[in-house]
Amino acid sequence: MGMTKVLREAREALDDGGLRGSFLVRDLDTGDEIGLDAEVVYPVASLVKVPLAVATLERVARDELDAASPIEVRPGRMTVPGPTGLARFRHPASIALDDLLYLAMAISDSTAADALFALTPPAAVTTELRRLGHDGIVVRHLMRDLVDTPAERFTPAEGHLAHSLAIAGATAGRGHPVPQLDISLANAGSARSFVDLLAGLWRPTTIHAPVAARVRELMGYNMVRQRLAPDFSSDASRWSSKTGTLLNLRHEVGVVEHADGQTFAVAALTESRVPAVLQPDAEALMAHVARTLRDQLRM
Repeated sequence: MGMTKVLREAREALDDGGLRGSFLVRDLDTGDEIGLDAEVVYPVASLVKVPLAVATLERVARDELDAASPIEVRPGRMTVPGPTGLARFRHPASIALDDLLYLAMAISDSTAADALFALTPPAAVTTELRRLGHDGIVVRHLMRDLVDTPAERFTPAEGHLAHSLAIAGATAGRGHPVPQLDISLANAGSARSFVDLLAGLWRPTTIHAPVAARVRELMGYNMVRQRLAPDFSSDASRWSSKTGTLLNLRHEVGVVEHADGQTFAVAALTESRVPAVLQPDAEALMAHVARTLRDQLRM
């Protein structure tokens, strides 16, 4: 099947499923790639924890931070609401910086991420990315800001109303009355910028090799496995990734390493037109499109 036909059918499948998205798949050894609107910028939600991990560990490598240093996390003011992790702690806890990185990456613990942002604020993370040669991702705010959206103003049974507002509010220039969905105000990036960062982690040049190795390890621990993982994990491949979710946005970026040595970076950033909180069909469609693009490169 020709590349033009693959891309046309992928775009049609996304549209039929109520999605639009920015996709990019790159062979990390040959540089060959195939993408769909790969330069379109999206708010990135929890994908920001990847650059946060890079910036934090780069500072550790320069002896500005100590990975074993204990950090006290207190329930209440410091806690970002969430279904798992430190958000569910009822008592103060002292946690090493490196273990906060594990929580932020493996279970997407936003309280752990904000404890790390207290050491390396969002603007400093962006500065660190620029120093490393990664210009396409901008970090502007804490994870706590992601729990101050219309979704928190409705009951769980009314979640679809928050999604309706998110869908209806978008402008042609990707602005939005919800600041977390406005690319000029949100943590933001494109599929291309994240694939570039993944390439810098799996084939490091500017990122310190031990830093890249630790971030790869942390991404391998990701426990959110319902999105792209079913199409990229097998006995003959390893899938390491990070997801991001906010209202009608569903993202995942990762790297699949095949037993035959081929290694592909994959980024899928999507937004849904369907006003529903749970959309397993959308996640399956994301994976199908991403795998179709990978298969085209692997032919």
